[in-house]
Amino acid sequence: MIMDRDIPDWLNVSRETIERLEHYAAEVLRWNPAINLVSKPSIPLLWQRHILDSAQLFPLASPTGIWADLGAGGGFPGIVLAIMGAPQMVLIESDQRKASFLREMARQMSLPVRVVAKRIDAVEPLGAETVSARALASLTELLGHATPHLAPHGRAIFPKGRGVEEELARAQADWIFDATRIPSRTDPEAAILMLENIRRR
Repeated sequence: MIMDRDIPDWLNVSRETIERLEHYAAEVLRWNPAINLVSKPSIPLLWQRHILDSAQLFPLASPTGIWADLGAGGGFPGIVLAIMGAPQMVLIESDQRKASFLREMARQMSLPVRVVAKRIDAVEPLGAETVSARALASLTELLGHATPHLAPHGRAIFPKGRGVEEELARAQADWIFDATRIPSRTDPEAAILMLENIRRR
């Protein structure tokens, strides 16, 4: 259990969900020395930087359909979102050890999660209502990865850091989309991009 974790007012979930998030955090810490799920410097800030940073994405997605998380890594945000109630989570992670960890978390907590241990470009189109990716690639690259897996009216959700405006400008050279910038609840210099009606120029 993470004893000094803060539970902000906006994290409107049940006590049981908090306990499941704490269990997941403890498992990340237990597995991390073997497969490097999160960076060492971020371990003391695991709750704020990884758990809460992932949890804030939950209200932004479609309440139905598949949510696909690309480059799922240690399960941020995918496992967090499944714990919070995402109905159908597909986690794409090519690293076999991380994929094994994700499957074990889904098994332990009976989560509605399917893990696909392949490269993103080798996965058949998913028709997802929501596609996310966290700390994976530039926005231009992310759109190339995400669009094959999005349903026609789906949305992409990408947390971004202080360079968000520059990334948007670069992406708009190759892509057309409707963008909504949402201030991050966990980092004053970060934002979440919610993109819809995405198409190539």
